[in-house]
Amino acid sequence: MTLQSMTGFARTEGTSGRYRWAWELRSVNGKGLDVRLRLPPGLEGLETECRKRISAQFTRGNMQVGLTVSALEEKVEAIVNEDALAAILALKTKLGDRIDPAPLKFDTLLMMRGVVDLKEPDEAESQMESRNSDFLDGLSAAITAMREMREKEGAALREVLLGQVSSIEALALKVENDPSRSAADIAQRLQRQVEALLTDTANLDRDRLYAEAALLAAKSDLREEIDRLKAHVAAARDLLGKGGPVGRKLDFLAQEFNRETNTICSKSNAIAVTEAGLELKVIIDQFREQVQNLE
Repeated sequence: MTLQSMTGFARTEGTSGRYRWAWELRSVNGKGLDVRLRLPPGLEGLETECRKRISAQFTRGNMQVGLTVSALEEKVEAIVNEDALAAILALKTKLGDRIDPAPLKFDTLLMMRGVVDLKEPDEAESQMESRNSDFLDGLSAAITAMREMREKEGAALREVLLGQVSSIEALALKVENDPSRSAADIAQRLQRQVEALLTDTANLDRDRLYAEAALLAAKSDLREEIDRLKAHVAAARDLLGKGGPVGRKLDFLAQEFNRETNTICSKSNAIAVTEAGLELKVIIDQFREQVQNLE
């Protein structure tokens, strides 16, 4: 499966019978899938199918989906309210000896409210089904275009993230191979510290002091943190290789990267290790920022 960014845009348009239609889809980052759908009046019945098609292709992103429809040609028909017309004619007959006996003119009838209505002709059910099917096909085409755009951006993000993961790995190896972590260096450093304390304070128990120093050395060892960083690097590469909706999992790994790096910085007893830890924090922040764009 490929990675998808959560940002994208797509537009499709076409005609169906005497109608011109256009779909526009816009997507930005979101914690889940939030679809805001705008349909013209009278087409509300398409909402369920629209949402079904969108959710089948996307799992995350705030999406605005809109359909506009216009008529290529206006068709209207005159509907005569026979009851209203009959009532008016009956009233004219009844009042014939008290009003102008001239016959009613057509334009006068048109001006009488409720006698003649102009409206679009009703469409046959088969026509409406064909029109709605065309609208939904247009949505599917827009969804495909949106997915292609999000996958293209996802592929670019993948390369950026893989580069950042490699940088994290390189810095973890730099910490691992720093001379300050060698057994000889640690032993010399502890020896100097113990001798300095014994010189300044004669009452300290040498054996007890060496035992405490050895305990502190064990607590400051970075082996576990380095091993976990390596494991997280392998997990991140695996997720980026598999693709699909892995944004949340990578975000969790970014938090774990940061946790191990904070521990390394707090345990560090060498300038080079501290500098590598600070570089790690910068790269991890950049990694997490990019991960926020993934589905």
